[in-house]
Amino acid sequence: MEPILPDSNSPVTSQQQPGISHWQEGLENILNVFSPYLEPGKLIPVKPLEDNDINVFRNALEIVDLSPTLKAAFLPPSIADNIAPPKYIEDLQRIDKEQPSYKILIARYNDPPRILCAEISERAQKPGIDIFQSGMLLGSYNYVSAKDCLEFLTQAIRVHIWEKGKWDLSNYKKYTINWFEKVLDLEKGTVRVAEDYSYFHSPTIIKSDRITALFMLIYEILHKRLEAPDAPLKNAVSLVQNIENRDLRLTNANELAERILLELLNLIRKLEIIKFDEFSNVEKERFKNEFSRTLQQLTDRIVYES
Repeated sequence: MEPILPDSNSPVTSQQQPGISHWQEGLENILNVFSPYLEPGKLIPVKPLEDNDINVFRNALEIVDLSPTLKAAFLPPSIADNIAPPKYIEDLQRIDKEQPSYKILIARYNDPPRILCAEISERAQKPGIDIFQSGMLLGSYNYVSAKDCLEFLTQAIRVHIWEKGKWDLSNYKKYTINWFEKVLDLEKGTVRVAEDYSYFHSPTIIKSDRITALFMLIYEILHKRLEAPDAPLKNAVSLVQNIENRDLRLTNANELAERILLELLNLIRKLEIIKFDEFSNVEKERFKNEFSRTLQQLTDRIVYES
């Protein structure tokens, strides 16, 4: 891959900093190239990761918290090594050319559009974060280590590019599901989350309680997994759906639904996402009712939907 550098012929207004403006446009062009592969609200690697990249990405995934309209790209060395600001912008030189670079690019496209670029490589001499808007450098954060840079990255995101104010209900749901998917993928209960924006942590968002919110989230996740074209459960579901005897089909569907529901609840218990032993008597009864209702929903989904 050829090095990607800002276009030196891009126009610069009198209020812009020429080198900064070119670098911002270069970063925007990179995001435009990868945009079809990015999903708003998620940190996505722009190409398959090498073994050395996986831990770096997993560490970033645990910490980087995105509002649901932001697009974010994780650039491993095979891409990031070829992306560098112009040499004459000394303040933005964060890593020597011969060292492996790991970059995160995050874009906010609403008014005003902004872009954040973070260098998180442990080999960087100056790991840090730069935020750009309208051809200007809004601010830079420099850290003594990549670990510190990652630790404070979400804080910078929330200050500079997070979608503030009240969201549409669909965005609260998307944000909560994105968080929960990361918890399950990483099998960590320490994934960063803004609790005021998560309907699981703040069930009043959906005018509900924490037990109902828990099972709503569980159903959404399992339904999504069953819908995925490459879902690991696809073969098991197909086997159930192909059973000709109706009663046997329902029995097998119920058993499969119960198994995947219990597996997920056991993981939630293990990660201490919610502490079941702290439930009140009212919550224990509600838990039983919601478990039965969700089990029936999943059974129906397996039996009646293709």
